[in-house]
Amino acid sequence: MTGRKKVILDVDTGVDDALAIMLAVTSGQLDILGITTVSGNVSLDQASLNTCKILQLLGVSGQIPVYRGADKPLAREAIFEHRVHGADGIGGALGDMPVTKQAEAEPAEDFIIRQVLTQPGEITLIMTAPLTNLARALQKCPELTQHAAEVIVMGGVVQGFGNITPTAEYNMYVDPEAAKQVLAAGFPRLTLVGLDVTRRALLSAEDIAKLRIPAIRDYVEQSTSGYRERYYERNGVQACALHDPLAVGVALNRGFVTVHDYYVDVETRSELCDGQTVCDFQNRLGKPVNAAVCLEVDAAAFLECFIDSLNQEPKKDGSH
Repeated sequence: MTGRKKVILDVDTGVDDALAIMLAVTSGQLDILGITTVSGNVSLDQASLNTCKILQLLGVSGQIPVYRGADKPLAREAIFEHRVHGADGIGGALGDMPVTKQAEAEPAEDFIIRQVLTQPGEITLIMTAPLTNLARALQKCPELTQHAAEVIVMGGVVQGFGNITPTAEYNMYVDPEAAKQVLAAGFPRLTLVGLDVTRRALLSAEDIAKLRIPAIRDYVEQSTSGYRERYYERNGVQACALHDPLAVGVALNRGFVTVHDYYVDVETRSELCDGQTVCDFQNRLGKPVNAAVCLEVDAAAFLECFIDSLNQEPKKDGSH
């Protein structure tokens, strides 16, 4: 167990969160202390159910606990993404899977606080959902910022267009107040993995064909089918973006991305631009940097890592 990076995954398990969980588990490089769920792509209940299904599919449901978090954003109504992720959030895959795994009783934010405070400087938080759970944890325990090893956020876009409004990326848009709090909290290491890089990490049918374990390949093929169709309609590319898996990829190997340090904030009071991540490229605001922003990605190297990881035969005893 030694030498593996300790992580907590925070998810709103839709199609790409599920793939992110699969990469985290199959890589064998991460000690996943637990997975926290939140309302986002789908409801909290559905996100929690989907997370349990993915852990069962991977044969690790007994080893990785799941903790339920916020069932809506801090100050807004929930916004789901069923058109992209399907009615159940994972494209209808695993629809007939009997689910035996249950979430733990402890609330997600309390689990995050407990783990980070008892293992200071050791835990990386990989956030691939709206940031409601982490914002709630910070409200209870502001000193959390000084004890987390790193926060990796899949969210935002600083040089391109949004994916839910013209300016906003989905996770930021759903709970901009939470994102604003997290960015302002003072984490010494916060990495923003936004659409600037995730849009270049694409999974195609040819890539899926390289998956060698039938149950995994069938799941990925089915769960991403509608997701890839939507992506083609919008972007003219026969593939889907590996948004959330790339955040896990950055935790596995920071060399996949090129980052630059900037001050980043989130718009919360705009008719047109709510949820926009504003990156101060020219230091016009004169504020201290608060984020390492991913601007380039070695997509081929990351994709190779993703395929290789998912091709690992699961170990029955739970060790890697």
